[in-house]
Amino acid sequence: MALTEVGSTRGNGVAFLVAAGIVYEIIAANCSSPQTTELNAQTRAETLMKWVHLGLGQSALFIGAACLFDRTHAAQILAGGLLAGTLMYGLYGHAKTSGLQSGEPGTEQW
Repeated sequence: MALTEVGSTRGNGVAFLVAAGIVYEIIAANCSSPQTTELNAQTRAETLMKWVHLGLGQSALFIGAACLFDRTHAAQILAGGLLAGTLMYGLYGHAKTSGLQSGEPGTEQW
């Protein structure tokens, strides 16, 4: 091990924040939005899915920028972004389909 690496903590804070942030993001995305999509699919499925598509577009911009900024880890960044996008789109698609097939009333009153 090189002497310059002994005790080096460069990047540890950022890695910590990224790990914590992704946990919050995944929990928030899974608990609220797909659930809302399923519960209120009869009245809001199209508008909710519009925002999913816009979010995927925004995500692609950020993932692309991250790949440009960190070319060393571009493959990993791209893989993570593609996996997360695919999983979230699958969750929303399932929620929409389940909600539209359900006979249960939504939670919103119009």
